[in-house]
Amino acid sequence: MIADLQCVVLDCSHPAQLAEFYRALLGGEVNRWDQRWACSDDWATLHTSSGLVLAFQRAADYRPPIWPDPARPQQFHLDFGVADLDRAQEQVLALGATVLDVAADERSWRIYADPAGHPFCLVHHLPHSV
Repeated sequence: MIADLQCVVLDCSHPAQLAEFYRALLGGEVNRWDQRWACSDDWATLHTSSGLVLAFQRAADYRPPIWPDPARPQQFHLDFGVADLDRAQEQVLALGATVLDVAADERSWRIYADPAGHPFCLVHHLPHSV
């Protein structure tokens, strides 16, 4: 092993606002003290209950990706497992997400953008049987 994943960093215009969006989606604590970095107007973090840390970094002249335009590609995306796609969709839209894929047919996933334009997917996740 060469490294441990410390966090996933998302560029954006408003780090604190985007951290709050993901806190409402995933739970956790925004800007919890962590010796690995200092929070500021240009850097916010979200420590989730699963142990994942997302960080949000202010980028000068931030330009969001445009899905699926290769001239401004998505750069990355996050997949979130949910038990009920319809309910989860209502919740993320209420938080400020936008729908990127309007063809919500019988697929087991749907594609959205967070308030800063980063694509993410809600994926139907069946509970594991023991």
